[in-house]
Amino acid sequence: MCLLFTVPSLRSRRAIPQPHCSWDGASKIGGAAAPLEPGVTVALLLPSSPEFLWLWFGLAKAGLRVAFVPTALRRGPLLHCLRSCDARALVLAPEFLESLEPDLPALRAMGLCLWAAGPVTSQAGIRDLLAVASAEVDRPVPGYLSAPRNIMDTCLYIFTSGTTGLPKAARISHLKILQCQGFYRLCAVHQEDVIYLALPLYHMSGSLLGIVGCLGIGATVVLKSKFSAGQFWEDCQQHRVTVFQYIGELCRYLVNQPPSEAERGHQVRLAVGSGLRPDTWERFLRRFGPLQVLETYGMTEGNVATFNYTGQQGAVGRASWLYKRLFPFSLIRYDVTTGEPVRDTRGRCVATSPGEPGLLVAPVSQQSPFLGYAGGPELTRGKLLEGVFRPGDVFFNTGDLLLCDDQGFLRFHDRTGDTFRWKGENVATTEVAEVLEALDCLQEVNVYGVTVSGHEGKAGMAALVLRPPHRLDLAQFYAHVSENLPPYAWPRFLRLQESLATTETFKQQKVRMAKEGFDPSSLPDPLYVLDQAAGAYLPLTPARHSALLAGDLRI
Repeated sequence: MCLLFTVPSLRSRRAIPQPHCSWDGASKIGGAAAPLEPGVTVALLLPSSPEFLWLWFGLAKAGLRVAFVPTALRRGPLLHCLRSCDARALVLAPEFLESLEPDLPALRAMGLCLWAAGPVTSQAGIRDLLAVASAEVDRPVPGYLSAPRNIMDTCLYIFTSGTTGLPKAARISHLKILQCQGFYRLCAVHQEDVIYLALPLYHMSGSLLGIVGCLGIGATVVLKSKFSAGQFWEDCQQHRVTVFQYIGELCRYLVNQPPSEAERGHQVRLAVGSGLRPDTWERFLRRFGPLQVLETYGMTEGNVATFNYTGQQGAVGRASWLYKRLFPFSLIRYDVTTGEPVRDTRGRCVATSPGEPGLLVAPVSQQSPFLGYAGGPELTRGKLLEGVFRPGDVFFNTGDLLLCDDQGFLRFHDRTGDTFRWKGENVATTEVAEVLEALDCLQEVNVYGVTVSGHEGKAGMAALVLRPPHRLDLAQFYAHVSENLPPYAWPRFLRLQESLATTETFKQQKVRMAKEGFDPSSLPDPLYVLDQAAGAYLPLTPARHSALLAGDLRI
């Protein structure tokens, strides 16, 4: 489903349609007393739709905090998210009721008010919130309900992806909302532009950068409930799209589509987003250009962001002295083995040299604050570094390794948890993946480290998806790896898959893949192992697996 609507500028006098409900302590919503006072949290479990927006805006205007819950969560992770942000009510999509059936007893036991964003059948205790809202008396909502006492107050919660554990509820302040208003203005997008938004609204890129960014300029949005690479260019032509917002692998999905008539003659002039790999960048421009790619870097809970205005392929920004004066950050040396920054004899962190990967950190201040997460204080402390360059200073730890070249361009290197150590050397999964993706036979690659009994560190493993109609030529693969990677970075294991597992925000699931390991008796996919003595990749049979664990097979 694709919906087209114009988002009024926040400077405009046009009113935004909103549902209105009374939130007094005597209200009985969902069959139970529901004293939803200003500051109480209401969770939204909704797909990308206009209802998501109207409920978000309406609840915020009533002074309630909103928590955007990822739509794929069920059972334990869902209950964890609701508890972590202390939600008092949950608004869910009617189409999710069937999959949520096993969770309803636990949700009711938590004392949650359960509402549906539309008609429901015979679900006791779940009412149609939109019907309840439409039955209310249409009168102005008092402005004091939504007026924050402090611009740093928590306005809403957005959950992290949870790729390395359970999701955390990042606190989003009123200040951050106001800052996101300027996103598209910083990208030189105008009110006359038509923006294609197919990102989940529970994700910061979709809601804060996409919708709030459009509120800042009053642009028109094409809201797609789910991204479809096959329909993308048809949608762009039909709605005269001029700006496309991407994240992660969306551009890769597009270049992997067979050619179509719809991809020619489009009006897209700008693609803006994050996570575009250099090889895909080049193929995307060659096939769909001329258009501008504006790669950015940022985090939901972070206090630093960068923009690559020059179009330098593979860069996420530039560390000019002026930019760093306005938005300060530093790259410091990081020890992959200990998982800690490198410190000198005085206990201070050490800045990296040009071309050297380093941990991206940003000073925490009133101008660039870090609100942390809902829940225990240990969650927030884990993202802060103290005494970085001088006693008493505090920096936000992004957990990302970047490098700055001799021209000042910033390039993403790897996540600290993804980089692993093998043969005494650091292996960056993104660098290995980029080399492998240069092979025409490969459509997608996921590189990660696995533990091998009797070996220190982690051995590289690559999950591969072939590009139809190619087959995997193991001799060609070995030759390519040996010519383009140092020996310590060669993948020791290969896993051939039909498709790669990703999150709903298109992040590769490295942690789960690493836990699954390389045992051929427990994995259904074809597996291969590097036999250094033979100078080749060979099928990983049970016999070779046993020889490897016994130390008879050298990798």
